[in-house]
Amino acid sequence: MTRLLFNFLIYPGFLFTACFGLAACWIDRKVTGRIQWRVGPPWHQPLTDLVKLSIKEITVPRLASKELFFLSPMIGLSAVTLVSMLVWLVNIDPVSKGFSGDIIVIAYLLTLPATTVILGASASGNPLASLGASREIKMIMAYELPFVICLAVPIIKSGGLLRLSEIINYQAANSPFVASLSGIIAFIVMIFCMQAKLGLVPFDAGEAETEIMAGTYIEYSGMLLAIFKLTKTMLMAALPLFLITLFWQGFNFLSMWKYAILLVVIILMRNTNPRVRIDQAVRFFWGKMTLLSVMAVLLAILGK
Repeated sequence: MTRLLFNFLIYPGFLFTACFGLAACWIDRKVTGRIQWRVGPPWHQPLTDLVKLSIKEITVPRLASKELFFLSPMIGLSAVTLVSMLVWLVNIDPVSKGFSGDIIVIAYLLTLPATTVILGASASGNPLASLGASREIKMIMAYELPFVICLAVPIIKSGGLLRLSEIINYQAANSPFVASLSGIIAFIVMIFCMQAKLGLVPFDAGEAETEIMAGTYIEYSGMLLAIFKLTKTMLMAALPLFLITLFWQGFNFLSMWKYAILLVVIILMRNTNPRVRIDQAVRFFWGKMTLLSVMAVLLAILGK
């Protein structure tokens, strides 16, 4: 029990992933600043922002459902902490860690952060927050379809394995799935889905500060807003790691370049694209991305 709590709260769970995510967030903001001909923030700025938010007063709307309003950010943070713990553990020890079906459990847990944002926004009673929640619901319905379809590709190519550690070992014994046609197509689709799950440009319609004044987060402040921000920061560490585990033979600190490549893609995508409308995002994921994901599954079945 003590070991489990240590894994969840310290390493490789909450504390370790939070530090990893804060470092990635700083690199993102620093590179973005350079692209925009700015100096960019110092290395400690993401942590400083969280601390400043945490000491501010929490205001609760008079018409809010208080229990759900407070619980939503806590549930989202717990979900991403559990995901990061599970994924890190199977990469640290791909022989004995993990359990049968953990890939399905992780896929389910990855839907909770966005779901809790929707619940919290709906509980606030603010019409702009409700509009943001409505957009977020449409986004989940859009990107989850190709995301789930692409999950079938590593399962098919590994012969039906549903355990992350076994998928890593299978790739180590054969070759990474990104080296195959079906694998690289599914990997590219998953990158777009990852960008949407992170709520970053061009798929940030639910927040859209210039349109609906932060949308889903408009009524959140203080520690509760800091928890939402930290959840997104930790997702920036956990989601790329999950993709690397599925398609790129797993992750260790000697292969940090794999994460660096995905982080560069995330940064470039958010700095070179305008925000798309919600109907455009839905058409993009239900159209091109779904077709590509189905094609990847068919190619995987054919052994390509």
